[in-house]
Amino acid sequence: MKLATVEYEKTQQTALVTGSGEQLLLLERAHHDVTGKPAPELETMQTIIEGGPAAREILDRLADEQPASAIVDAGDVRWMSPLPQPVQIRDFGCFMDHFRNARARIQGVALEDVELPKIQLERPLYYIANRLAVTGHESDVVWPEYSSLRDYELEFACVLGRGGTDISRADASAHIFGYTIFNDFSARDTQLEEISTGLGLSKSKDFSNANVLGPWIVTADEVGDPYQLEMTARINGDEVSRGTSADMDHRFEDVISFASTSTRLYPGEVFCSGTVPSGCGLEHGRFLEPGDVVELEVAGLGVLRNRVVA
Repeated sequence: MKLATVEYEKTQQTALVTGSGEQLLLLERAHHDVTGKPAPELETMQTIIEGGPAAREILDRLADEQPASAIVDAGDVRWMSPLPQPVQIRDFGCFMDHFRNARARIQGVALEDVELPKIQLERPLYYIANRLAVTGHESDVVWPEYSSLRDYELEFACVLGRGGTDISRADASAHIFGYTIFNDFSARDTQLEEISTGLGLSKSKDFSNANVLGPWIVTADEVGDPYQLEMTARINGDEVSRGTSADMDHRFEDVISFASTSTRLYPGEVFCSGTVPSGCGLEHGRFLEPGDVVELEVAGLGVLRNRVVA
């Protein structure tokens, strides 16, 4: 099941995506047309997630009935982030070869000479992204004036359906509601300045619309094995990155267990995979220019498209 948040007739709506995304079923309208009753549990993606099995039962019924009065064309909506203001966004470093490739280019050394810190190999480390600087599919990303080295990052993410503390790795997959694509736009020149201080990331990742999620959330039952997904990136139609989720050194079970250690997690949190190897300009040298259109495609999750604007 593919679930989206869109703007339709100037109101925010949750929707069920049909087919490959040409049409959508507006959920609250569909529920009213089928039952004659309102459906507060379908009002937002967050309420759907928090609604658990009861909300899923309603969704399954609407997916079966699909009243024509609630179906709209995708061309008549504005896509939003599936979670317009996520509870939290954590971006993990799950692909070690991404870091090896990046370090080799930054340090000007051979790839085989790159040695990552032991802690990075042992723990799925992360940073907390700005959950309020989020946008969705087909949105423009206005690049900040302080940066001229514009980059994308090819990632995907899991969305938590259940919270908890000290979640075991064995139980972690049961906490996943679904998956989506994530583009972590990055001001690379600013990032290189910031990491030299040892204080971590700041304005290199924190600007309007820097965090792009979408185009929708695919529920976990439809994705199947999340560790066999082909991942590609295109700039203006030309392929620049190709990788696979099979190369994750730390998997979502690892990151959920790690992040929940002595910390309560909540439904609706977004856990991002980090960049797939070759999945950014810093690794292969093709950076973005104003007017470029970036497409990230993850098998089974769709295509996330955005334009970079000066």
